[in-house]
Amino acid sequence: MNYIKKKVHFMSVDLISLGRMFKEKREEMHLSLKEIENATSIRMSYLQAIEEGCAEKFLSGIYVLGFIKQYANFLGIDAEKIIKQNPRAFMFSSVRPEFDFGLGTLDVRNQRGQGQKWRTNLFWISIAGALLFFAWLFARFLGLWK
Repeated sequence: MNYIKKKVHFMSVDLISLGRMFKEKREEMHLSLKEIENATSIRMSYLQAIEEGCAEKFLSGIYVLGFIKQYANFLGIDAEKIIKQNPRAFMFSSVRPEFDFGLGTLDVRNQRGQGQKWRTNLFWISIAGALLFFAWLFARFLGLWK
């Protein structure tokens, strides 16, 4: 058990330095975590965890590796070079944290049109109702409906 704690400790120290580098690059590019979340579809909480070096927030090590690669590529950093320079940062323990259910950023996407969905539906229902009404009037005019 102590081996796992030491392994996680080394991983956190290396990830903290990587996280600082990512945060500095992001701030240099004048990007918010929200903008990066929208561009990469990586949850903001995971982006914060990368920048803080808190790998325990991830589902598993493979996600950490994938998210770091994707985040690095987005920031224009060579991900493969980072992995080769920091091999201890990617030695993952077999301890699995609790699964975080959720749909990620789906709940915040397309917020601009959220309040207008009912208007669109109301419009099409009104058109359908008007067409049915005029069809009924036309049928009465032709004597098909009494």
